[in-house]
Amino acid sequence: MANCENCSAPLPPNSIICRYCGSRNDTDLKGIHRYTITAPDTDRRCPRCNISLQTIDLKIEGTFLIERCDQCLGLFFDVGELEALIKASVSHVYQVDRHQITELNNNLRNSDYPPSYIKCPVCSTLMSRVNFGARSGVIIDRCPDHGVWLDGGELRHLLEWVKAGGEILSKQREEEKKKDEARLNAQKVRRTPYMGSSPPADFDLFGHDIKTQAPDIFTVLYRVARWLVR
Repeated sequence: MANCENCSAPLPPNSIICRYCGSRNDTDLKGIHRYTITAPDTDRRCPRCNISLQTIDLKIEGTFLIERCDQCLGLFFDVGELEALIKASVSHVYQVDRHQITELNNNLRNSDYPPSYIKCPVCSTLMSRVNFGARSGVIIDRCPDHGVWLDGGELRHLLEWVKAGGEILSKQREEEKKKDEARLNAQKVRRTPYMGSSPPADFDLFGHDIKTQAPDIFTVLYRVARWLVR
């Protein structure tokens, strides 16, 4: 658990505000990578505070620039940068700790802001709200053209979630979903009766699958009825 930089009291999970002294803590980046503040290339404004964002260099494998609000400590990542930061910060995770993931999500604090759509710091269009991964508990704001916004404290939660195997769990569930969809589609194809004037090449008159010899009762009845009325 992180500690407040002002009074050293333990910070609540996924929080940047000390409950004892009220200080804001830049817990998202300190202790992860050393960074230096650089002059911003463009005026990107915080969607929460409406002030200019700072551009900071995390110095990951050379120059790695992201934007940060000096007031609310929210972070803006260009397309692909968040994934690159997570990959560089967390490695050697090979299994899912479901208990740890549950604990992380149970301790997820309420957001400082009510659910709402906020503007992209670059183009000012409203961003979409997307759940990051399977049950990460973090709803990120995404602009498809320019990147994603994380409120203060959310990056630290995501990193802990990935360390607990959350990303592996997300991929497993995505693969299971694809398999389930493929299985349902295959069942629909097998159960759909043929409506032509003659049986399809892979079925005989009574609807038996020539390849597997598995009868389809609906196709059998349909074939018999058509044969009787001829």
